[in-house]
Amino acid sequence: MKPTDPKADLHHYLKAARQAVVWKLDGLSEYDIRRPLTPTGTNLLGLVKHLASVELGYFGPTFGRPHDESLPWFEEGAEPNADMWATADESREDVLGLYHRAWAHADATIEALPLDAMGHVAWWENGEVTLQRIMLHLTAETHRHAGHADIVRELIDGTVGLRQDNGNMDGGDEAWYRDYRDRLEASAREAQARQG
Repeated sequence: MKPTDPKADLHHYLKAARQAVVWKLDGLSEYDIRRPLTPTGTNLLGLVKHLASVELGYFGPTFGRPHDESLPWFEEGAEPNADMWATADESREDVLGLYHRAWAHADATIEALPLDAMGHVAWWENGEVTLQRIMLHLTAETHRHAGHADIVRELIDGTVGLRQDNGNMDGGDEAWYRDYRDRLEASAREAQARQG
């Protein structure tokens, strides 16, 4: 990657975020990749399904490059948030396959068009966009959801980090983090007590 190639830089960060999200599913049961761990239902496989859907929309019709994927969760009458969870009939392989096909479609759009190529996002108020803006938007969106996936995965089994080969965490081992967390809890309680 050349440091003077903005398109390659954006694409690199988008690819890194995609990989981080997918890695969060490794080694988990069907239940664990689907179970909601926040009051709003955030779950790992749902994040993947959502990101696949988003990439298909932003890198497809936005630039006149339709895809052949069926996305019934976006059809009229679909329940709200249907793209944020996988039904029991939607397998891990189905959702990951959709995401990988979305990557291929998006990557083909990115490779085919210059950064200043114009597109139109039908669901935005002022929908005129460039490929550069969509690449930036999707990179930010994917990293945002990678952060969600980080937290959900840590809640499931304590696994943390950017990738399997890059923990990207300061500190130490499990005992160090247990002591660290206890210190933070004590500090929070002390601050609350001072507020009276």
